[in-house]
Amino acid sequence: MPGTPPRTPPRKPGSPVAGFFIDLGIAIATLLALSMLSGLLWGMFRAVEVVQESGPDAAATAMQQLGQPGALAQILMALFATGGAALVLYFLRRRADAGERERSWQAARRASTWGWTLLVATCVVIGSNLISWLAKLAGSEPVPSNLALMEQALQHFPWFLALFAIVLAPAYEELLFRRVLFGRLWQAGRPWLGLVLSSFAFALIHEIPGTSANGPLEIAQLWLVYGGMGAAFAWLYQRTGTLWAPIAAHALNNAIALAALVFLGLH
Repeated sequence: MPGTPPRTPPRKPGSPVAGFFIDLGIAIATLLALSMLSGLLWGMFRAVEVVQESGPDAAATAMQQLGQPGALAQILMALFATGGAALVLYFLRRRADAGERERSWQAARRASTWGWTLLVATCVVIGSNLISWLAKLAGSEPVPSNLALMEQALQHFPWFLALFAIVLAPAYEELLFRRVLFGRLWQAGRPWLGLVLSSFAFALIHEIPGTSANGPLEIAQLWLVYGGMGAAFAWLYQRTGTLWAPIAAHALNNAIALAALVFLGLH
């Protein structure tokens, strides 16, 4: 039934808050490890390319000629690292049992589930734009740290960007932030705490201080947008009882954002 907390195989008793931060720590460690591995693989790939293009005498200077990964490489590296972390956390810490999967599919077959999904997606889009409009009146116009990457990807491989932004990213982000992080505290009877903590983590991973030229006010604005988005998706997950609902709402939000980026690029 809607609103039923997700179940997982029984574990030894312990603090659900401690469990949340253990999950978060494992996610961060896995994300960093996979990011380093993807960077290493990229470096090896480019080194081989440089040597092949320049001849064997270039081996000594190949590492100085590697350059920064292009947009496609950066997106693939992000997919490998963040998607990999989500899958590790899901299978290691919060894997669904057969009963939960069946309840999820039952919820996904209800028309009301998709009515709530459309409503939440609409509210997220309206709310995000309202926050941006009010902030602009106050002189705050942040630039999301991934905007330049998205614009470059849109120019060179738009169909892959659409697949990534509308299908892949919503799936692994909802798996990590709603199923794993929010779901642990929801299951423990503390959904509001789970909503707040998982939404803050969701906002932080989308705008990390120091990784862009945004100042404190701009970062706070982006955190409010991303945090509100995460809270809305967590509420939708709890309301419908299926992770497919926030995945779909997230995909709709990203599709609208991508369409807006295309429109602005054409004008």
